[in-house]
Amino acid sequence: MREAFEELMARYRVAAELAEAAAVLDWDQQCYMPPAGAEGRAEVAARLGRMAHEALTSPELGELLSRVEPWARGLDPESFEASCVRALRREYDRAVRVPADLAGELARQAAAGFAAWIEARQARDFRVFQPALERTLALTVEKADALGHGGERYDALLDLYEPDLGTAEVARIFARLRTALVPLVQAVSERADRIRHDFLASGFDEAEQWAFGLEVLRAIGFDFRRGRLDRSEHPFTTAFHPDDVRITTRLRDDFGTGLFGTIHEGGHALYEQGIPSAWRGTPVGTTASLGIHESQSRLWENVIGRSREFWEHFLPVARRHFPALGDVPLDDFYRAINAAAPSFIRVEADELTYNLHIFLRFDLERRLLSGDLPVGELPGAWREGMRSLLSVEPPDDLAGVLQDVHWSQGMIGYFPTYTLGNVASVQLWEKARADNPGLSDDVRRGEFGRILSWLRANVHAQGASFTGVELLRRATGRAYDPEPYLAYLDAKYRALYGL
Repeated sequence: MREAFEELMARYRVAAELAEAAAVLDWDQQCYMPPAGAEGRAEVAARLGRMAHEALTSPELGELLSRVEPWARGLDPESFEASCVRALRREYDRAVRVPADLAGELARQAAAGFAAWIEARQARDFRVFQPALERTLALTVEKADALGHGGERYDALLDLYEPDLGTAEVARIFARLRTALVPLVQAVSERADRIRHDFLASGFDEAEQWAFGLEVLRAIGFDFRRGRLDRSEHPFTTAFHPDDVRITTRLRDDFGTGLFGTIHEGGHALYEQGIPSAWRGTPVGTTASLGIHESQSRLWENVIGRSREFWEHFLPVARRHFPALGDVPLDDFYRAINAAAPSFIRVEADELTYNLHIFLRFDLERRLLSGDLPVGELPGAWREGMRSLLSVEPPDDLAGVLQDVHWSQGMIGYFPTYTLGNVASVQLWEKARADNPGLSDDVRRGEFGRILSWLRANVHAQGASFTGVELLRRATGRAYDPEPYLAYLDAKYRALYGL
């Protein structure tokens, strides 16, 4: 049966490598491709998407999988072989429900939708993007219905990004967070003048920002032999495999946008680089879930990267790049990088208000999928939601409904994983500190080896052997639990604002 298993892995590797090729083209489109190349790129994306889908859903692969499963059930369930078969069964059963033509068309539309989104952003006009989004939504509804759902289409799509966690459970977690966070945001907003942060608003040279970002990435453990940093319209991470991980950032005139975006994507990249290279092209050679993926980026960006201990080490380094920070006391700087206030842009939102942006998208996506919200009414619904949750209204579509890349590429059901990642980040950090007393002192010294090693062992090296819920429970003893995260935010912001 070992031979059959090896043949199964060889067949799967064809689909995985086709997906790698498609990812390279997507990275190129977002970073370097000229605008006129969009139509041709969409055709190539469609062909690769269909080929990868056909390879994954071939009858030969399905027959091999059925033959191997009884053998795998007799192995240690945590072994590489048993984990591969278990993960592949989940992936195969999901994929065979989606017709190959639909898979190809979804890939084509993702490339075309991205080009339309870029054009609409340049025009600051949602109407430029609306036809593409209507087409994307129609295909996504078709995909959700093909996948099957227990009553709400959103369940089928959420399962692609966060297996074993249904819409109802996400809604329960979000309701608990919203009940606690909305009044805390209001209380902080009433004391906005307690923290001065104007000295971080402008005048930061982009070349120095880039150099400082590279220095921070190296310090936290990003391996530039197996990865690189580029610029894009929307920061993202793409991993072709553990030895080729690409991250992007975007720079503005202020201090935080580029740096914290770089640290965020660096956290994603550390996860990808920590998956065993020998697992490349296998069903477990990827990540557990996007909620766990986001836990890594948010842990590094916020729990570590916005901590006072982190800046005890890095503020003197930053002053070498930015002399204007030379006379800014550490306490003032720490408060400034953690200042909280309602704002328009999710990826630039502070740690406290960030989740309110996710609640809005979660609500809008569910309404879009159910048919309750026509695409043409999306900008108005967005503005209404921002007023309700954050008491602000975007001045135009660029600062509103056009700010995120996800919908242009059909990634509906993805947004909840950001807040799930926030929740998990604190659970993981608390467990890591319990296992490694003195971890905060390591951060104060600019030493990140112990925290990275703990994450490597408990998260990264597990690959996709377990679902995100299973992995989090194994690492911390609990599934997604909002209470530690709420306690962390409450203590931090009450201290910052004297509440």
